[in-house]
Amino acid sequence: MSRIGKKPVELPQGVTASISGQTVEVKGPKGTRSFKATDDVTLALDEGKLTVTPRGTSKRARQQWGMSRSMVSNLVTGVSTGFRKELEIQGVGYRAAVAGNVLKLSLGYSHEVNFEVPAGVTVTTPKQTEIVVEGIDQQLVGQVAANIREWRAPEPYKGKGIRYKGEFIFRKEGKKK
Repeated sequence: MSRIGKKPVELPQGVTASISGQTVEVKGPKGTRSFKATDDVTLALDEGKLTVTPRGTSKRARQQWGMSRSMVSNLVTGVSTGFRKELEIQGVGYRAAVAGNVLKLSLGYSHEVNFEVPAGVTVTTPKQTEIVVEGIDQQLVGQVAANIREWRAPEPYKGKGIRYKGEFIFRKEGKKK
């Protein structure tokens, strides 16, 4: 039994949803998003609540039940409040700046890294050592943050690199003489 799938998705103030077949379209103050569910689940909208129910008791139907409910919930969260990932840069001379649609990263390489920011995501740098990735698509925000982090992942000896805010890096002791 899906415990997540049983809960209905509440629509907050200012968010509207419409269902046509297996497609849910959610509109809110931050934009519009849609999700096409598989034929294993049934979508219903009543009194400001979206409910997902499985069609049958097969294993696939039960798997899609919880997943579809989570996807719809993420659509509602995205168009109402949005998603945000914060990254911090540690290391001498490491810094970031945004110029138009390009994130310029100085990460100790012989050249500056120019990261093209994809459509649907905004990247800001409140400080030279902080990067904030925001958008309405949770998957895209997380992927962009991971791609930025990939340029210089934190190393375990000095902790230099790009890390998520609050991320713990397991530190290693250096070589003994």
